[in-house]
Amino acid sequence: MPSAHPTSERRNRLQARMERGLLLLLGNDESPMNYGDNAYPFRQDSTFLYFAGIARAGCALVLDLDEGRTILFGEDATIDDLVWTGPQPTLKEQAEGAGISETAGLRALGEYLGRARQAGRPIHFLPPYRAEHRLQLQGLLGLAPVAQSAAVSIPFIQAVAELRIRKSADEVAEIERAVDLSVDMHLAAMQMARPGLKEANIAARVTELAQAAGCGLSYPVIATIHGEVLHNHHYHHALEAGQLFLLDAGAETPGGYAGDLTSTFPVSPRFTTRQRELYDLVLKAFLAAVDALRPGVNFRDVHLLACRTLTAGLKDLGLMKGDVDAAVAAGAHALFFPCGLGHLMGLDVHDMENLGEVWVGYEGRPKSTQFGLKSLRLGRELQEGFVLTVEPGLYFMPGLMDRWRSEGRCLEFINFDALEGCRDLGGLRIEEDFLITAQGSRRLGKSKPRTADDVEVLRT
Repeated sequence: MPSAHPTSERRNRLQARMERGLLLLLGNDESPMNYGDNAYPFRQDSTFLYFAGIARAGCALVLDLDEGRTILFGEDATIDDLVWTGPQPTLKEQAEGAGISETAGLRALGEYLGRARQAGRPIHFLPPYRAEHRLQLQGLLGLAPVAQSAAVSIPFIQAVAELRIRKSADEVAEIERAVDLSVDMHLAAMQMARPGLKEANIAARVTELAQAAGCGLSYPVIATIHGEVLHNHHYHHALEAGQLFLLDAGAETPGGYAGDLTSTFPVSPRFTTRQRELYDLVLKAFLAAVDALRPGVNFRDVHLLACRTLTAGLKDLGLMKGDVDAAVAAGAHALFFPCGLGHLMGLDVHDMENLGEVWVGYEGRPKSTQFGLKSLRLGRELQEGFVLTVEPGLYFMPGLMDRWRSEGRCLEFINFDALEGCRDLGGLRIEEDFLITAQGSRRLGKSKPRTADDVEVLRT
């Protein structure tokens, strides 16, 4: 008999939530960069990893609810493959290690699903996010790629989301391992940054630390003096005195669990007066949001609390005006904070985003269409066991400022004349990771500098 394995219990709980039919989980395959034998680093699909625990390319898992069977489909390495890879465990060996008793070749997968289709049995599958999965589903189920989004199984999505969203103690420990390493990456960057250095030098250093620890990156490093570009992955600029530097980087453990942190610090030893004012304001919003985290609180309300805090502070600095609540209701703050406060995190740095934010982050309820608020990925009540990020920020985007001003947008709330002196401020944000507990929340991992004073101590 197969030995007990943590994924066995997960599969049992998943099957208990579904009524009948087949649950089809497609694992990822190798993805070539520029020709077949030169592939990107392999990363298994997170849901497949969660329920199978097997980081093997080219596999599929079928849970047959009607016949009570669990089958891992895949192919063993050929003798030609082994010349390049060395000895590899067989499909059967990996299946037994995961508590799966049946294995079969990939050709048998099409035959198995074909018989189920002929019998009129439902075949549940999740939203595909890779082109090869779309083509595979077309071959297996006869569904054209354009028809697949409408044919995904909503009950399957909901069942997976509700199981993966609450993290076990073992998962939390793995996430903390990723966060601890992520903190080390940020501390190294804060200590090495200086005028004349390239963004690429810092990106390379934090990547080196992750790989030297036997881990990888949970997403491409953001290391930039142009923090106003939310996801800036260009590293060609030289650092100059008087600029702000933004590092958004996280490690990923061999098991696939992510860390996600952001630090903002001056290239010079100290913040300028205006930079410190803005940094202190972002920290104030961060602390207000963290203090509000607890079970039963809707994260949308936490996001809006941070927005009101930022708006009130910008009003004190002369950059905004009018009633704070009215300004937030109108979305005026989104000129400076056009994104969400945070997101779920786990096996994916944006956990389960491929399943659809409306199901994972909103429990099926529609998202806002308002600029800024529509980018909030999490808008449901928090529950014990959730892991999420908190990352308020302020971004000064000249192009967005000019467009809003030319359109006469939110003139009653924004002091556009005062903004003219802020065009080169860039962007800044603070981000840390939290576990929702029965009493409130707990920061995951070891601490990194938060206050402007603490940042400057590390910079000098």
